[in-house]
Amino acid sequence: MSKVLVVYFSQTGNTEAMAKAVADGVEAAGKEAKLVEAENASAADLEAARVFALGSPATGTEEIDDSYMAPLMDEIEGSLSGKKVLLFGSYDWGDGEFMRTWEERVTSAGAELVTGAGITANLSPDDAAVEALKKAGEELAALI
Repeated sequence: MSKVLVVYFSQTGNTEAMAKAVADGVEAAGKEAKLVEAENASAADLEAARVFALGSPATGTEEIDDSYMAPLMDEIEGSLSGKKVLLFGSYDWGDGEFMRTWEERVTSAGAELVTGAGITANLSPDDAAVEALKKAGEELAALI
């Protein structure tokens, strides 16, 4: 059975809930999802994968998590060309600028965004965000 890596960092549980919704979508489509916290993620595994999901909350400076996700991005950025990547994350204030910056970074490195854009939630994901994440998981599953 094929696996889809869903790598995420979550400080309050909001981004973790989003990761689980992506995994639910992958599994609903008949594939296996592997949830991996960013601090335990292997850059080599992501470099070897053609399709995967990355999730991070916004920091107070409207950037992705700088403790685990940003260093992981630094490691894999050079290998993103040709990959299909789903981005997702939560934020507390602002308008989700962190996601637009992250999208630009990933697409500039040559990856294609699954769903065409990242999926965000203001704090805890609402029903609409959960459904969008599940649908995105199904899209990821169809790509492997």
